[in-house]
Amino acid sequence: MASFLTRPLRIASAVFALGFLAVTPLAAQQKPGWSQDEAADTLAGNYLSGLIADADRDTSAAAFFYREALKADPRSQHLMQRAFMSMLADGEIDEAAKLAQQILKRDPNNDVAQLTLAVRAIKLGKWSEARRYLQKGGRGRAADVTATLLTAWTWLGSKNPKRAIETVDRLKGEETFAIFRQVHAGLIAALGNNQAEAEKRLAAAYEIDQRTLRLVEIYARYMAAQGKPAEALKLIDDFEKLLPRHPLVSALRTQIEKGEPVKSAIPDAAAGAAEVLYGLGAVGNRPGDEMASIVYLRYALYLAPNNVMATITLADIYDRLKQFESSNEVYLTIPKNDPMYRNAEIQVALNDEQMGKGEEAVRILEKLVADFPNDTEAWMALGNIYRARKDFAKGADAYTKALATVPKPDVGHWPLFYFRGICYERTKEWPKAEADFKKALQLYPDQPLVLNYLGYSWIDQGMNLDEGFRMLRRAVEQRPTDGYIVDSLGWAYYRLGRFDDAVRVLERAVELRASDPVINDHLGDAYWRVGRKLEAGFQWEHAKALKPEPEDLEKIEQKLKNGLPDDVKPAALQTPPATPQPTPQEAPKDAPKEAPQDAPKQGNGG
Repeated sequence: MASFLTRPLRIASAVFALGFLAVTPLAAQQKPGWSQDEAADTLAGNYLSGLIADADRDTSAAAFFYREALKADPRSQHLMQRAFMSMLADGEIDEAAKLAQQILKRDPNNDVAQLTLAVRAIKLGKWSEARRYLQKGGRGRAADVTATLLTAWTWLGSKNPKRAIETVDRLKGEETFAIFRQVHAGLIAALGNNQAEAEKRLAAAYEIDQRTLRLVEIYARYMAAQGKPAEALKLIDDFEKLLPRHPLVSALRTQIEKGEPVKSAIPDAAAGAAEVLYGLGAVGNRPGDEMASIVYLRYALYLAPNNVMATITLADIYDRLKQFESSNEVYLTIPKNDPMYRNAEIQVALNDEQMGKGEEAVRILEKLVADFPNDTEAWMALGNIYRARKDFAKGADAYTKALATVPKPDVGHWPLFYFRGICYERTKEWPKAEADFKKALQLYPDQPLVLNYLGYSWIDQGMNLDEGFRMLRRAVEQRPTDGYIVDSLGWAYYRLGRFDDAVRVLERAVELRASDPVINDHLGDAYWRVGRKLEAGFQWEHAKALKPEPEDLEKIEQKLKNGLPDDVKPAALQTPPATPQPTPQEAPKDAPKEAPQDAPKQGNGG
């Protein structure tokens, strides 16, 4: 949706033009500890420190140093733009708004500055002022989804819901616009006390997309608040067939079933404007569009700090960019009484593990499972940490305890059996491993990761060869660009002495995963067996340079010295096949962990 995001107020293009793709924001609040003592003595020193902070993706530091540099040269448009954008990225909207006013004096057509001042005016309840900024920034284009929807909410703030809905209805065009149009018209109608129109519009949005968590939550909350709990529970039931046990949905179900009052997802006009910005940030949350999404989400959280979906989506972006400290700071803004708090704690623990804080990661998860022994996701996260550390016995035990919390496994539980199967296979408990892989396939037939692991394992052991190759070929059909899975098929050919086929497939695997030492090592072995010994040596040298595991390095060095033995078929597997992991699409961060690829969308709202 990059083209979609670059249309509204051209914010994305403005951000990219300033060269801020390398900057990844931290938490909404500036990190404690920045003081004048840490500023450089010169303009150049502070500017260079800001550039270094940019390169390190530390926008709290970048905002601090650019601000200090700007004090020394307050007329520098370049410094002003950099300070402005780093403040926005770091969530310092009020400070950024002050710079936006100065920027507009020199560049009245700066769209990002116009939007920033409009958002600030909405925050202050200055609805007509917000409309003026939006009209200047949007050039009055009806197709400008940001300006149109935000303007609509300002009309509601001005107590003119009829004008607000008329403004929303200017949106025309693609299906995404239709969803935004119907959702926001419905929310505005509800707050304007036109309940018949509200229900009609929300139902129309639901007809377009029944798989988006936020839309289902909004619609179900509305129906419950209107005294229609059966209809609300039906919406939840249908969603849970696609994605069971989501914490937000489970909490809403409990609330409705107990007959407790259910509040609207959008209580006022400012929250409605925040929903617009969250929706745009979520829709554009794709690789390469991170900065535009981050700025939209920062605006949303400025207007509605308790919008947990915006918080989760923002933290998810940091996870994807491997900015784990930043991600944790955002996750920890979620209140302890929120249904997503435990999910956030699990993510904090997993991020701590990524940052080398293993003891802290385990401490968090062990406390979670002690306090909530039936928390499947916490047990699974603990198992994932042990498995990543190659402590497979503890991993298997954690997955077993996770499965003990599941009365009846369904499709969403296939990763538990798959991961426990890996742990059993690595601890040489093959019958248990095989049973788990088969169970995972029973729950999720043709799952490519499971097909890959089970099919290869059978071939490696010389059993079920036809079925094993069928599984590997089926896995490659589904993931033809996954170098790990292609490597498994190639190495299976090698294990059976079909060296020409092995070379053909392993060359493809290396093209896909050129930096993987195991795959390069495999190709070197295959080259040796077909008599291409010079090329074999090159591949082994390359594998060695890629920093393989110590035990693999020793074997590679032996091959570089002596080559392979003369026996036609390799006597034993020298290195196991590389093991692919579920992708982010298979494991949304704000969903129960490791949901399958066809799980409903989580972050998208609007």
